[in-house]
Amino acid sequence: MIDSKIQEQFDDAKKIVFLTGAGVSTASGIPDYRSKNGLYTNDKTDKPAEYYLSTDCLHDEPKVFYEYEKSNMYYPDAKPNVIHERQAEFTQKRDATVVTQNIDSLYRKANTKNLVEFHGNLYNVYCQKCRKKVDYREYLKSMYHRNCGGVLRPDIVLYGEGLNPSAISQSVKAVSDADLIVIVGTSMRVYPFAGLIDYRSANAKVLAVNEEQLSFSFPFTMIKENAVDFFKDLKVNA
Repeated sequence: MIDSKIQEQFDDAKKIVFLTGAGVSTASGIPDYRSKNGLYTNDKTDKPAEYYLSTDCLHDEPKVFYEYEKSNMYYPDAKPNVIHERQAEFTQKRDATVVTQNIDSLYRKANTKNLVEFHGNLYNVYCQKCRKKVDYREYLKSMYHRNCGGVLRPDIVLYGEGLNPSAISQSVKAVSDADLIVIVGTSMRVYPFAGLIDYRSANAKVLAVNEEQLSFSFPFTMIKENAVDFFKDLKVNA
């Protein structure tokens, strides 16, 4: 059961922002890259995962980049879980925004209205030569654009690339306008995403729903439990 005081914070909030990470999608069968068996910690290749997800790999070894991404990153059959669905419901019925580090498109599948994909989206694919967008299913069959022969790539932020300025400005605005900030499924240790919390209003309440204890230099409410259970019980009162 949700604590009544926590439910009241959601009910009373004028503007809500959810800051989310990989822990949101694990219940949908997508592994957390930094968990015990994740790409970054259980890598059996000869180079770290950060290399295979970098501009250097894309430019120097495009076939290696393609095979790594295709084998490790794509879960096209994954479905949104109750965390995505409840947060999407908040964006549909209330003044709420989701800012996510996730690139798996599950928030889109859940019909999230106000969504900022901070690191891009794996399922937005384009040709580096002619810049045309390509259906991701074509990309999973071939790394080459059948129209012009250019090398395809997903529109995600790779190591060595800058963030989308629009994603930054939208995220900063959502955080600074919010009177309730809800952190879900992220350690808030990876920058620059973690730095978004610095743009919060002095009056904003901050909640963290995470199985791992978080630590901040300011007052916040830690809800140390499985986010699936929390969002299953949370009501969206318009």
